[in-house]
Amino acid sequence: MLSIDKLYKVFINHPLISTDSRNIIPGSIFFSLKGPNFNGNNFAETALSKGASFSVIDDATFQKNSQFLLVDDVLTTLQALANYHRHQLQIPFLAITGSNGKTTSKELIKNVLSKKYRTVATKGNLNNHIGVPLTILSIKTDTEFAVIEMGANHQNEIDSYCRIAEPDYGLITNVGKAHLEGFGGFEGVKKGKGELYSWISKYGKAVFLNGNNDELNSMINNFKFNQIIRYGTGEEIYCSGEIEKEYPLLKVNWKCNNKKGSINSQLIGSYNFENILSAICIGNFFEVNPKLINDAIEEYTPDNSRSQVINKKTNTIILDAYNANPTSMLAALENFKKISSQHKIVFLGEMAELGDESLEEHQKILKIIYSENYDKVILVGKKFEKFSNNDNWLYFDDSEKASSWLKKNPIEKSFILIKGSRSSLMEKIMEAL
Repeated sequence: MLSIDKLYKVFINHPLISTDSRNIIPGSIFFSLKGPNFNGNNFAETALSKGASFSVIDDATFQKNSQFLLVDDVLTTLQALANYHRHQLQIPFLAITGSNGKTTSKELIKNVLSKKYRTVATKGNLNNHIGVPLTILSIKTDTEFAVIEMGANHQNEIDSYCRIAEPDYGLITNVGKAHLEGFGGFEGVKKGKGELYSWISKYGKAVFLNGNNDELNSMINNFKFNQIIRYGTGEEIYCSGEIEKEYPLLKVNWKCNNKKGSINSQLIGSYNFENILSAICIGNFFEVNPKLINDAIEEYTPDNSRSQVINKKTNTIILDAYNANPTSMLAALENFKKISSQHKIVFLGEMAELGDESLEEHQKILKIIYSENYDKVILVGKKFEKFSNNDNWLYFDDSEKASSWLKKNPIEKSFILIKGSRSSLMEKIMEAL
């Protein structure tokens, strides 16, 4: 079996990783990962034929020559290699997790830090047991700062990622009702996300804390830290801010010690205020020029169905359909309620991974909608079926059927919110509009 230090010597000469035999990077090392319905070892030879220099395998029957590198387990080897590489990098590592806003916060923080440091951050939302090590292995020796996003849907997951990335700094954006099924309820969510606090308290340097978040302020009391850097709306904190304007896009004023700034962002919704402020806080802590902090945040434009404001024909659309849980759904609806428009329409996709609390949480959301006088409410997904007898609401099993209805019944001159879990495929609604 090949040891990690010997594999690392191979990696130094071939510092590119491939995990999909359909998209091989020439000269890379192919890791033959397994999935529920496939065995990556079966594709090791194909990867070499397509240009990979080596294939890492964990089944000796596939080893044909020296290009096949045999290990005990491909996944744990990938993670161990990432940790070995992390030890060679004498740079700050910031880990980010949370129930909502972690990807937006990560992108804003990356933009800010990049104004001063050569920064590598998690691409997209590659924040799982494969994405975290791949991000670390993508860090080159001239990098000056690393930002690692960590997603989780069960306990001990964040802890496992911390053991790979060994972060110096930590940020939990918030804790909410997300992945309740896997975490075993809201208290389980707090415990799972709190694994980042646990790591930083033992091995790290500091945490960045939303001083206005009661849950986080309660959680923080369970740990001892070298340093807590707070941001929020109060006076006795490191970095404070306020919303000057909410619509059509957020304008934020801020001050950190004797530095201050004003930002006209490309983000909608007061729920993005704390994401912006976390980036301002971290930028100031790491001594990024205030003007460059402002520029970095103003330059960030959301994409990938995350709080995008899209003008299409005669309609204005808020597309927020990358993810949804009760906390983010409530925030989106509260923001939409504040928008003044003569014609307002809501498309809601069902929320996933809520376990035994699913029915209750969907019902709570619909009670909020019921109190509003929207022109139309269109519900998508079988978790809404029990509530489909409301004469003022339309219900469809899936987004495909909702899209078909929409094509036959076009909407014009309206303000539209599209919100739902990724599994609801609410982007099909956007395409139909």
